[in-house]
Amino acid sequence: MENITYYIAILALIIIGILVAKKIAGCLIKSVITIILLAIAAAIYWYYLR
Repeated sequence: MENITYYIAILALIIIGILVAKKIAGCLIKSVITIILLAIAAAIYWYYLR
């Protein structure tokens, strides 16, 4: 059951990232958002699936 929560959280991060990236046109800002989302995904993995 813990893995399902992890996958739902990652899916939510991807959806939020896509929605934010579509609204923001700057490439640098898209890169920063991508790095932040990857860091959040890594933190979720580290704390919940370790």
